[in-house]
Amino acid sequence: MPNQIPSRLDDLEKRNIVVERMQQRGVELSEIAAITLDLQSPYIKDLDFDTCIDHVERVVRKREVQNAILTGLELDILAEKGLISEPLSTMLNEDHGLYGIDEILALAIVNVYGSIGFTNFGYVDKVKPGIMAILDKEGKTKEKCHTFLDDIVGAIAAAAASSIAHRYG
Repeated sequence: MPNQIPSRLDDLEKRNIVVERMQQRGVELSEIAAITLDLQSPYIKDLDFDTCIDHVERVVRKREVQNAILTGLELDILAEKGLISEPLSTMLNEDHGLYGIDEILALAIVNVYGSIGFTNFGYVDKVKPGIMAILDKEGKTKEKCHTFLDDIVGAIAAAAASSIAHRYG
């Protein structure tokens, strides 16, 4: 049927692609959930890891989030392979401090969950907990470009924390 509205299954298919690509870049959803748990456990009594995983899953099933993830991952990969022209190539490969588009893309993810998402993201972007620190360090080497990925991970964790706050707070 022409002009058929995409089904919810399309989101799940793209979710699987997103998760697989993040795994290929060294990120598991459980590592994102660990950041989410750290963000929200001081505020939500008895918050458990399974709840955090559930909310990370909710975030990565959203089309807007999937689109941002896929875009950022692709830019990192293309920069790593030397397939982006200068001066953007150097800015991405060196994670230039004044570039800022990586944070803008991440804010598109947290924006889905309101202002608490922005606050959570600002915190994790500064502190770089867990897998974010590993990605940041790897991204400073000549072999890897994680300019977008570390911010994407932080944004997913912040969005999941915001989702939890909205539901249980």
